[in-house]
Amino acid sequence: MIALKIEDLKTFTAQLFMGETFDYWLVREANIVTFNSFTIDGRIRQGYYSDEELETNRIEEFSSWKTLRPFCYSLIRGKKLPESFQITLQLSPEENEKFIRRVKPDLPADQIAALYLNIRYENHAAACVTGTSLKIFMLDKQIEQEWDETVRRYFRKLQIPCVEV
Repeated sequence: MIALKIEDLKTFTAQLFMGETFDYWLVREANIVTFNSFTIDGRIRQGYYSDEELETNRIEEFSSWKTLRPFCYSLIRGKKLPESFQITLQLSPEENEKFIRRVKPDLPADQIAALYLNIRYENHAAACVTGTSLKIFMLDKQIEQEWDETVRRYFRKLQIPCVEV
């Protein structure tokens, strides 16, 4: 697990809320505090959709950031900055599997519950914290270390300046 302090808040929030940078990530939870506190549970209520809709639209367990981003953006846009927000993103099952095949091909992909990116904005500063959830105990920390490095590379590629804290 690493914590990355975002150095260019304007660029980062523009990529997060107005760009497509994080659209393929899944939203576990979002909490946005403005004049009220708004909490979004990213878990899709499967009963809302017919079996056909679930299959045709390949609806997963969690909503994509692409789906929820417009709602979240509508809560923060305006003349006043939000008091705070926290967004917990995770890789999709497909991306999760690609990651594990690259890092530890002998490990069954279903042993990795999730790979997280926790985004937190508060007191006019933002930070991102990585996280992993494994279904098995492993003494080897290769998965966690590689996930941390993957996020560092991802931010460099996106030209999001950050420092480890």
